[in-house]
Amino acid sequence: MAEHAQYQNEIYLQGLADHVPPFTTDATRLESVAESRMEPGPFGYVAGGAGSGDTARANREAFARWRIVPRVLTDATTRDLSTTVLGTALPAPVLLAPIGVQSIVHPDGEVATARAAAALDVPIVLSTASSYPLEDVAAAGGPRWFQLYWPNDPEVCASLLRRAEAAGYTALVVTLDTWTLAWRPRDLDQAYLPFLRASGVANAFTDPAFRAGLEKSPEDDQPMAILRWVSLFTGTDKRWDQLAFLREHWDGPIALKGIQHVDDARRAADEGMDAVIVSNHGGRQVDGALAALDALPEIAQAVGDRLEVLFDSGIRTGADVLKALALGAKAVLLGRPYVYGLALAGEAGVRHAVRSLLADLDLTLGLSGYRTPAELTPDALRRV
Repeated sequence: MAEHAQYQNEIYLQGLADHVPPFTTDATRLESVAESRMEPGPFGYVAGGAGSGDTARANREAFARWRIVPRVLTDATTRDLSTTVLGTALPAPVLLAPIGVQSIVHPDGEVATARAAAALDVPIVLSTASSYPLEDVAAAGGPRWFQLYWPNDPEVCASLLRRAEAAGYTALVVTLDTWTLAWRPRDLDQAYLPFLRASGVANAFTDPAFRAGLEKSPEDDQPMAILRWVSLFTGTDKRWDQLAFLREHWDGPIALKGIQHVDDARRAADEGMDAVIVSNHGGRQVDGALAALDALPEIAQAVGDRLEVLFDSGIRTGADVLKALALGAKAVLLGRPYVYGLALAGEAGVRHAVRSLLADLDLTLGLSGYRTPAELTPDALRRV
């Protein structure tokens, strides 16, 4: 049995002492379990999607249209899931997606997530909208990337990038599809927006360039600081020619997140980007949009030889990861499941959710007849 699959044995052996996991090992049930224990506002913020939720549903339905065709007698007893993406060594082709305001689900927020990820050597992608300053999260150790919600003030943007590089974040993930918030009924029905309650603003409130633009410090006039945050981080779309600014202020690799059209992927390659992340933000931004998995094969075929193609939106199980890899992704970003783990059991909950996914992936890969993710091709699947 390969390394990650050992978690299965650990769980069964714990059963001999009448111990069971802290919560379900079935990631497709995590949402309902979390809902029973979370407050309505935070749960709706994490679980909700844009408009009717059609895109979030489409993300899951897209995985069901692809079926794995297992092979046998392939000597898959020993497996190696390790890979390297944008210069970062990964124990498996999985990273933790950038999700902000994690303190609304657990007081330790992103710090707890970072500690769990570091213990597993799984990279985190820290959101600009973190509940804790990026330096505090970096102190947990482990591999880490920084996600940028691109502020409208160039000085604030450059300052955030300098801080992230100084704190050891090695790759930059630029989210392009959330320059303003979509119509999100689950949040609107409860009039719940955590940023207005000073959650998810820690990186800005501790940033010298941001603070320099305030008449009073956030400690002395929090409402005004929040309004300044809103004006800087929402409401203005960017342009392709502005990518040069990021190159000027970031020395490491850059990935563009939110790519769904093949022409945008080609343009990203033409602009010298290092990776694209095929994503529709987990269905949170455009109601009725294409499922992210449906966009993946064409993009991977078009630009996979020019830059690295990553994927998120809808990943729940090891089978989901396998399917995304077979369709051309180099790695995937796991989102909501680990946040539900955080809500249910803090750092230990994140660790359980991630280890469960890695074990599921390890076993599914081997039982499908493959020893490494690199062996996967579209031939591993059939569309139904």
